Amino acid sequence: MPRFPFVLALACLAGCQSALPETSPPLADMEEPPALFAEPDDEAERQKLPLGCFSGVEVTDPRTTLEERLADGPAAGVLVADVVANSPGDAAGIVAGDLLLAAQVEGAWEVLTAPSQWRRIEQASAPGTVVMARVDRAGVERQTRVTLAPRVRRSARLVATRLREEEKVGVVVRAATEVEAAAAGLGAGGGAVVVGLSRGSPWRLADVRFGDVLTAIQGHAVTHPQVVLTEIRNAQGPDVHLDFMRGGERRSVRAFLSSRASEVREVGLPFVFFYSSERGTTTTSMLLGSIHYKSTAAAWRLTLLWFLTFGAGDSDRLLEVAR
Repeated sequence: MPRFPFVLALACLAGCQSALPETSPPLADMEEPPALFAEPDDEAERQKLPLGCFSGVEVTDPRTTLEERLADGPAAGVLVADVVANSPGDAAGIVAGDLLLAAQVEGAWEVLTAPSQWRRIEQASAPGTVVMARVDRAGVERQTRVTLAPRVRRSARLVATRLREEEKVGVVVRAATEVEAAAAGLGAGGGAVVVGLSRGSPWRLADVRFGDVLTAIQGHAVTHPQVVLTEIRNAQGPDVHLDFMRGGERRSVRAFLSSRASEVREVGLPFVFFYSSERGTTTTSMLLGSIHYKSTAAAWRLTLLWFLTFGAGDSDRLLEVAR
């Protein structure tokens, strides 16, 4: 029984504490120009692009979530989502569920890590081109030959992926449109257009601007916007090497990386005093919580002896101005 006041004191002290956030808060100074929220209206230009060739093999990323892509790095192949009946891919024996690990048109094999690589092969090759493909089916690898046929109808427009990085750079990127990717020498779905930058982003010092099309980072082709986030996360040095397109001109820069600033401050003396300041919210508690004060820019609350409470805050309207 004598221990009860001590247990009560610990409980009161615990009530002064708040749970630690599991993730960093969104960057408050992120700038995303409204004009860049929508893709550019370049459908007329897309219709003028060469049709390319047709394999009948529809591919996608084998990883289904952003967490998997961040954790695993580059994918080990691209997943065959569907194969059109009587197409070159069908004739080559490729079926839905296969993994295309690598492809060879001329020269060295190209390891496949993103669907845009297979699409680029289709777009850049002439009808009759033979593509050697390494295929994994249930853990068994084999090689097959896909003879590309002329495409008679343009494929559907891809939905642009939009991704955010807020730990080291403060950047928002979206997948390049087919027109933007073609201008950069990438396949449909490749490239990353800068559509958002933190005002404090270190990339601004490297003259990275809104609308730049990132084509490579750390020497790795941006075959999907996720490549940019992965290379930023895995970077060991203070900067990364960027290749990008701006107004039809190719550029290369070294762009610095940063880290999150700390805004959380706490001071505590057990059973006597506790203070914290976190992103505009201030909390003060004294004497086992018998005096508790919390304030933000919009409101405040004072509690005395755990049951007497006073508070005030901003209204949902502006004050009337005298005329």
